[in-house]
Amino acid sequence: MDSPERITFTQDVPLTRLGAAGDARSAASQRLAGLARQFFFRNRLDRVDFDAPILARGTGSVVEDVDGRQYLDFNSGQMCAALGHNHPRIVAAIRESAQTLIHASSSLFNVKEIELAARLADLVDRPLQKSFFLSSGSDANEAAITVAKKYTGGYEVASPHVSFHGLSDASRALTFAAWHRGYGPYPAGTCAIVAPYCYRCPLSQTFPKCEFACLKTSFELLDAQSAGAGAAVITEPLYSAGGVIEPPPGWLRELKLMCEARGLLLVLDEAQTGLAKLGSMFAYQREGVVPDILTLSKHFGGGVEISAVVTTPEIEDRVASRGMVFSHSHTSDPMACAAALASLDIITRERLVDRATLIGLYWRQKLDGLAARHEIIGDVRGRGLLQGIELVRDRETKEPFFDAGPRIADRCLNRGLLFSVRRKGSVLRFVPPFTTTESQMEKAAEILDGALSAVESR
Repeated sequence: MDSPERITFTQDVPLTRLGAAGDARSAASQRLAGLARQFFFRNRLDRVDFDAPILARGTGSVVEDVDGRQYLDFNSGQMCAALGHNHPRIVAAIRESAQTLIHASSSLFNVKEIELAARLADLVDRPLQKSFFLSSGSDANEAAITVAKKYTGGYEVASPHVSFHGLSDASRALTFAAWHRGYGPYPAGTCAIVAPYCYRCPLSQTFPKCEFACLKTSFELLDAQSAGAGAAVITEPLYSAGGVIEPPPGWLRELKLMCEARGLLLVLDEAQTGLAKLGSMFAYQREGVVPDILTLSKHFGGGVEISAVVTTPEIEDRVASRGMVFSHSHTSDPMACAAALASLDIITRERLVDRATLIGLYWRQKLDGLAARHEIIGDVRGRGLLQGIELVRDRETKEPFFDAGPRIADRCLNRGLLFSVRRKGSVLRFVPPFTTTESQMEKAAEILDGALSAVESR
């Protein structure tokens, strides 16, 4: 691969105390950890580690703990700080809203939600045009499923078996990457379809010879099981929490055709892929497929919680005429909408589509270099800001190396690099913010290289 253009669009935060492994915790840090042990309800998506750093501040791609140790944040917080921590325009929008209108009745329109709906309509592809705003990605996906059911009159909804759509009841019912067992019973009509996981195909096929066997098999099973009440298929264009798994070219288009043939709506969950993160404004644009319903969240608010459901005038008209209500106390809050407006300004004015492409090319070059040196890396995948590596015990058999991921992550954490571990430990997921610089990626690769070497040598 040719070297990408040098990334010189922002200044590095001085890394004077990166990781600083072995430093004793301060009295303040110990006090906070003690309070966490005493009062914190252990319900996090990942493991709870009371000895882990306690974060206090952040700037750009770097966060700092209460003891002043710094960390390169290659997970963008919970992927919601992809614009960079405390982006000045987001801070300014919050400050202005705090001085004018923080919260408003969700029974009345406010200025910022109207402006945000109009701005979002300019970014999405037609016939998408109508939107409403909630809080989390789970909210948005629950609402999208409700819209699909109200529109079609059906209740059956399917999602690929590596998907993640949230952890509320309806969204968890369609989350199969993990965090699914032990929370039922789920709503009737929810089911999994075979995901296009080409690296380890569940059907032992090879693309493109398979001719989308995963879709054909899935819909044959759906057709057989259906009670004639189909509503939708919801999917991510790239499965992030499921292991950074990207469908092969043409898969999304074929899915859309199969949905249309059965009167099903296609819902695309772009919480983790949309708004420039993969090198296009929305991931669906790469395939030239426009969904019936689009959901957005994560860095949509620049770090402030807000999500969106976007659909067509035709769908909105039928659903509204049937009396759909989906709202809560903080629907379309002015402060959150102001942050989202600032976020869209940043994405367009700072040309973050191009920036994601540059960062993605440079970081992929680093990951490919690591794969050439470490046999433990079986696959490198993803694009733009969202990339990952799959760890294996043997490249020929592709046996997953589940134990390696947490050990690598712990070593990296101690040296100042944060990222997520997925698929029971066999996949490392990296989501550096748009503010990440070349030298920061160099340092991250150096830290990762050392951790891979240490784990391989054991």
